[in-house]
Amino acid sequence: MRALVTAASRHGATHEIASAIAAGLARRGVEAEAHSAEELDSLDGYDAYVIGSAVYIGRWLEPARGLVETHAAALAERPVWLFSSGPLGPPDKLKPEGDPVDVAGLIESTDAVEHRIFAGRLDRRLLSFGEKAVVVAVRAPEGDFRDWDAIDGFADTIAARLFAPAQNY
Repeated sequence: MRALVTAASRHGATHEIASAIAAGLARRGVEAEAHSAEELDSLDGYDAYVIGSAVYIGRWLEPARGLVETHAAALAERPVWLFSSGPLGPPDKLKPEGDPVDVAGLIESTDAVEHRIFAGRLDRRLLSFGEKAVVVAVRAPEGDFRDWDAIDGFADTIAARLFAPAQNY
């Protein structure tokens, strides 16, 4: 079983989530590779896909959206899981709430098994001037809010489905 884990990230936090998912899959016996969505031209040679994106202003980043849109037909033929990274704050006060606005279409076009949302990381030192202005305007809390246990749990869920007896995806 060979899985591609890919994500689009502006400042590296979502790539780190993708790498953690790939490592979790590998620990569970899935041959998994993590790659940046920006560097992929082909999705050939994989049995399953995990695709994620950082979320900015309620939307996935273009490299991840473009990857899904370009390869939607091929993705719909294999099991696909999607994840979003971006809400900030303690688990009981995450903002924003709900799925990014473009995720419903991505789930539909790939026939995704599941979509998960993970809290993100905000380090103001890494932001552009415009990004800092948005952060101030929406009063986004600074810090690393990623839940590594939940991320590893997602890898566990994926591996369990991949090794389950044949299912209709």
